[in-house]
Order: sequence, then C-alpha cells, then structure tokens
Amino acid sequence: MFRNGSRRDHDTGPAPEALRLVKVSKSYGIADSAVTALDGVTLGLARGTFTAVMGPSGSGKSTLLQCAAGLDRPDSGIVRVDGTELTGGSEAELTKFRRGRIGFVFQQYNLLETLTVAQNTVLPLKLAGKRVDRRRAREILTAVGLGDRLRHRPDQLSGGQRQRVAIARALVTEPRVIFADEPTGALDTRSAREVLTLLQQSVRVHGRTVVMVTHDPVAASYADSVLFLADGRLAGRMDAPTADAVAERLAHLGDDMTAGV
Repeated sequence: MFRNGSRRDHDTGPAPEALRLVKVSKSYGIADSAVTALDGVTLGLARGTFTAVMGPSGSGKSTLLQCAAGLDRPDSGIVRVDGTELTGGSEAELTKFRRGRIGFVFQQYNLLETLTVAQNTVLPLKLAGKRVDRRRAREILTAVGLGDRLRHRPDQLSGGQRQRVAIARALVTEPRVIFADEPTGALDTRSAREVLTLLQQSVRVHGRTVVMVTHDPVAASYADSVLFLADGRLAGRMDAPTADAVAERLAHLGDDMTAGV
C-alpha cells in the first residue's frame, strides 16, 4: 500500500517537498547484459520550482523521470511525490495517484486525433471519474492561447498549438507536479519558447512544480535549476542557469563519458 495513504484520501494541502528520491536504482536486462540506468540517485525538489534534468545520451534522464512519475518502478529505493511514497503501491493505486496529483507533457503530444481540443483537455478528468468543469477548461485553454480553437481537432493545429493543448491537459486536474519529457523536442524555436514560457508560468503564477527532461541548453535556461546526470548518477547542479553555462557543463560531462543505452 502507499505510505501516507490518509493524506492521499483526505488531502491536507501540498507537501513542502514536491519530489524526493532516496537511493533509487534501476537496471534493464539480466546478468551480463544488464545496463544500470539509475545508480543510487538521491535528490529532493522543493514545491513551486522548475527543474531541468540533463545529461549525455544514456545518462538515465528519461528513466529518472519515469521512476519519479510512477510510470516505471525502481529496483530499489524510495520515491515520494507530494509527500506520498509511490514505491510499494499497486498499479491501480499508482494510476489513481497519477491522475489526481501528476500532470504529463510529452514530446509527441499524445493527443487523441478523434477528439477536439476541448475534449482532449478534459480527458484526464473523465478518466479519473471527476466532474468536468468546462468553464475551467475554457479558461485554461484561453490562458495558453487556444480560446478560439476549442472545436478544432489536432490535425488542424500546428505543433506548437498541439503542445499547448498538452499543457492545458496537464493543468486541468490541478496537479502538484508536472513531468515534461523533451516537451520542445519536436517544435520550432518560436513555438518552443512559447511552450517553455507556459511551463514557467505554471510554476510562478499557479505554484506548480515542473520537472523537465531536455537535451537543449536553451530550454534548460528557462528552469530555476538544472540537475546533471552521468552514468545514472547525479553529476552536479546549476542554479539560475544560462544556456551558455549549461552547454559548457554538458561538454565537460561528455569529456568523461562514453555513450550508454
């Protein structure tokens, strides 16, 4: 069962720490072919912060996000999101928790082509069996610049507009933490800037916590801080990052790395 389950059932407000990992490890494969994706990672992120996660290919960035978000289970260690321990819960409990407390933004949008913008946005509420507040959904879509696109379908939108729908969908459940996996990877420069600004606003205006995996130093510069991974381990942190400083740090990490899986 989840730890701190009473808090999950009778919400008393957000925990001071949005995310806590304690000695989290994850490997793929067996015996001699096993690859260590995470190797005893311990970290904590305060509520209301925007953190980018970066590192060379194979450093464990996506695995870190998947384990932190409850999309994958670590082999060992503890994961707490908003004060609730995810490790040890059943799949049904994890699913319920994710739908209530966590928002997701992916590189490929993950929109349903047969649904309108408005329908895609409120889908998480329907899946969670919650009341659909269409007025609130319209307000969020207006805030992300799509108030005039409610009845459009994804194939009628640009890539940047699709990603804004994905962000609106992530916000509609009022999650405590938003996990974003390469959210600007498929976008042009202008659209990427707009999406990153929206993620910033979700933190600064609405008090969400954003954890974003990215390979782009410019994208990382929108965050409050950057965590660097190398060989599945934390390899440093940078506060108030700039694109140039992030690129230089990444290049230094690469000097000591060989590409992994």
